[in-house]
Amino acid sequence: MKKLVKDLKDKTIKELVKREDALRQEIGKLTLEFKVNLPKNTNQIFRKRKELAVVLTLIKEKKDLEDLKK
Repeated sequence: MKKLVKDLKDKTIKELVKREDALRQEIGKLTLEFKVNLPKNTNQIFRKRKELAVVLTLIKEKKDLEDLKK
């Protein structure tokens, strides 16, 4: 997870928002698949949600920093 955070910190807010949208779509697809038939890796949804939380946190931090600079 630390490696993921380091990679995401280098990205801009626009890139993080795109990643957020992609993660939300992936979580929706995985949830739907999970209800239809049980996947081999049930931990996948949890990991995607955790990654989404990291992305949302970084977006909030970057927006707060921009507001402080103004």
